[in-house]
Amino acid sequence: MVKHIVTFKLKGSRETRLEVSRRFAEALLALPAQIPVLESMEVGINENPAEDWDLVLTAVVPTMEDVALYANHPAHVAAASIIASHKDSRACVDYNF
Repeated sequence: MVKHIVTFKLKGSRETRLEVSRRFAEALLALPAQIPVLESMEVGINENPAEDWDLVLTAVVPTMEDVALYANHPAHVAAASIIASHKDSRACVDYNF
């Protein structure tokens, strides 16, 4: 199994970042029902205003190849479009567990 962890820093006011994060989280949480290789999805919106990063997702897929299948699936691409114009930074770690 592969754990895919991604964190995002968004642009804009705190209120804008929270609103975009909420819409993105809702779309992400719907993905396991739409993408067969996606075993699970967890999303956290940062509640600590002293920190710079806004959102983190943790997805689980069977293989490293499935990370690419998930990333390129039309439902994931549509979800990612929600934050495209708001994204400042993104960091990702994928590892077998």
